[in-house]
Amino acid sequence: MDLAIRHIQPDRVHVIDHVRPFSECVNQMLRIPYRGDYVVFVDADCLILEDIRGFIERCDTAYVDTYVSDRFRGRLHCGVHITRNDLVRRMAQVVPPNDDLQYVLRPESRIRTLAMAPLMMSKQFRNFDILHDHFQYYRHIFAKYALRELRSRTETQLPVLNMAMQRWPEPNDEQDDFEIARHAIAYARHWVAKDSRADQVNAFIEALDQHADSEMARLGIAEKDAFSEDHLNEWLERNNERQVYGAQAPKPKVFGIGLSRTGTRSLTHALQILGFDTIHYPLDPDTYNEIANGQYDLTLLKNHDGITDITVAPYFAQLHKRYPGSKFILTVRDKESWLQSCQHHWFNAPPFLEDGEPEPEHRLQIRRFFRAATYGCYDFVPERFSWVYDQHVKNVLEYFKDYPDDLLVIDVCAGEGFETLAPFFNRPMPCAVFPHKGAALSQQVVSELKKEMIDA
Repeated sequence: MDLAIRHIQPDRVHVIDHVRPFSECVNQMLRIPYRGDYVVFVDADCLILEDIRGFIERCDTAYVDTYVSDRFRGRLHCGVHITRNDLVRRMAQVVPPNDDLQYVLRPESRIRTLAMAPLMMSKQFRNFDILHDHFQYYRHIFAKYALRELRSRTETQLPVLNMAMQRWPEPNDEQDDFEIARHAIAYARHWVAKDSRADQVNAFIEALDQHADSEMARLGIAEKDAFSEDHLNEWLERNNERQVYGAQAPKPKVFGIGLSRTGTRSLTHALQILGFDTIHYPLDPDTYNEIANGQYDLTLLKNHDGITDITVAPYFAQLHKRYPGSKFILTVRDKESWLQSCQHHWFNAPPFLEDGEPEPEHRLQIRRFFRAATYGCYDFVPERFSWVYDQHVKNVLEYFKDYPDDLLVIDVCAGEGFETLAPFFNRPMPCAVFPHKGAALSQQVVSELKKEMIDA
């Protein structure tokens, strides 16, 4: 709490403690009459190690999810949620869905999604130096990882948990945090069937503290001593060479210059996991006006580390000259599957306002500009797109032949991931599955992910 107050510098502090189930905690949280422009929701398991007030004062996004360094799962976004107050008020108006497993497992996230969806509000991610789940009581670790197992029962989340567990230290004769987490996962798998109803899962979550206490007693595990800031400072001194991902870490500017539908959204999220605050296809007026007028000293890059997609793809040479030492990533893809994906995407994203079209005109104007700049047309034309793809790859490779250390070519749709991306930035391999966000994976990659789930 002291660290959060020191680094957020809030106008007011509200504390909600020992409330189960989590849905009731969210209900209480949304009943508070917040008065500031932003509300920062901070889980008690987060230790904020750098100032974030400056970012909050510059922010105008409806919701920012922060990346943290989790002891068990590596780099991921959770724990600190920077939410604009108008969105919080809209969340308070949402009627919680009945018999909804997503709501039972992640009530705050579910309510926020339901509030944002009809308003087309944007979401950002931000890297800060925040430790998550590093210093926890055993009973809290047990409760968390029993819940983690329940939240991981999907085709996307189970491989993430399995990969994290593979990197945990080997079990030993003494109890430690990782062994408690293993106990919790096994416990939840035994007592909560995979086909359990939402009300059954909710009942288990409501009694998580009792489950944890009874298991600690059954296993004969003595609880840890209380944690203090002195313990944190000792740990930081011992780990003074740890990888720091937040604003204080020196980072080059990064540009994802692959064409749309080549895995640029996946690349954006992967870069965020590696600690780079990147924006995919920004639609803000400043970026549009600057690029449209040949101005490449982009305002957006004063507070972000990079941009991906066709906002920057046609301008790689100018950006390379404007930002010496920057890194460029060309995402490529099998051209036939890329053309099919483009055809589907362009069909669902028209360039002009149509009857019932919810998008504002300025967004469509930006869309038309970048389509024309990249493809020379507004609508999908297979022959033209095929030529542009070949020409773009040729131009990028030709330009960077004299700067080989500044360019990475990667095919994320064929399964390339962190093993290719992390070394390009001299970053350690993250403890996470590469975040494939849109383009279909190859059958080989799908089979590998399913095999991981079966083996688990």
